[in-house]
Amino acid sequence: MKQQTKWQPDVLGAGFEQLTLPLEPDAEGEVVATLVRYAPGPRLSDVHFERDPAAHTDVLYVHGWSDYFFQKELAEYWHRMGARFYALDLRKYGRSLRRWQTPGYVENLTTYDEEIEAALAVIGQTGGRRLVLFGHSTGGLTLSLWVNRHPGRADALVLNSPWLEFQARSAGRAALAPIVGLQARVDPRAAMPNVDLGFYTRTVSATMDGEWDYDLDWRPPRGFVVHSGWLSAVLAGHAQVAAGLAIDAPVLTMASARSTISPRWTPEMMSSDIVLVVDDIARRALSLAPTVTVTRIDGALHDIFLSKEPVRKEAYGRMTRWLRGYLST
Repeated sequence: MKQQTKWQPDVLGAGFEQLTLPLEPDAEGEVVATLVRYAPGPRLSDVHFERDPAAHTDVLYVHGWSDYFFQKELAEYWHRMGARFYALDLRKYGRSLRRWQTPGYVENLTTYDEEIEAALAVIGQTGGRRLVLFGHSTGGLTLSLWVNRHPGRADALVLNSPWLEFQARSAGRAALAPIVGLQARVDPRAAMPNVDLGFYTRTVSATMDGEWDYDLDWRPPRGFVVHSGWLSAVLAGHAQVAAGLAIDAPVLTMASARSTISPRWTPEMMSSDIVLVVDDIARRALSLAPTVTVTRIDGALHDIFLSKEPVRKEAYGRMTRWLRGYLST
């Protein structure tokens, strides 16, 4: 498909623009991804640009499962750090989801190489600019595998609660993967049981106990339907991480200090990860690269940057200190 080049105003409002990235059609028809950029204009501090920890840096953010980019505060943070910030709504998510498509569906995580490359082509990476890839949850898994397959492309990888291991750990994954794989071969779009009880949405959405406004069609209260073909692709990604990657860039892995996995609502869910087992994620992160920093943040939700304001402030502070060590000129 021909690349579109005209940026349009984005749903996030002032300073945000979006660009549709046409992709190759699949069995469901037309496919697109959407690149969002934060371009609010020059900062008053631009005279000190060389001293910003992310000077001469482009940041590309990739969301997780049943999600899309709406974290305006995160974009503003990277802008203050001196970076140019971009976010990618992957095919069949958020801005890129079309009415005839199966939300979030792919059968191999390498499928996303097409939109990642298309986004990087738009970003340009000229004039010696550095590239930081920033992934949340399944986006963190996707980007970890991409950087491993493409050495020399990224200067750093930042992971926000990356989904690096199945919740039932490696033994559970080993037992489940053949069953899911068989189902994926027979009927890849077969629906799996929905285990999302809506508790995570309760912690995040301003319509419940959270503080964030976002599109509940693009990020449904109980998530998208999980299909066997997609789950098989994720489990294959987990197996690759477990076998060990060799990412040639420094990696920052951020996770909550604790998990609360329960079929019943508890107040502790407002200050912990209720999606992933964070101890397993922290251990798996050490398999990504020779240089890995793992930081655990007390009170953090699954998406650390949707936690309460004091927790977010701590997370931004730790990320800034890491950037000063690994990216500052």
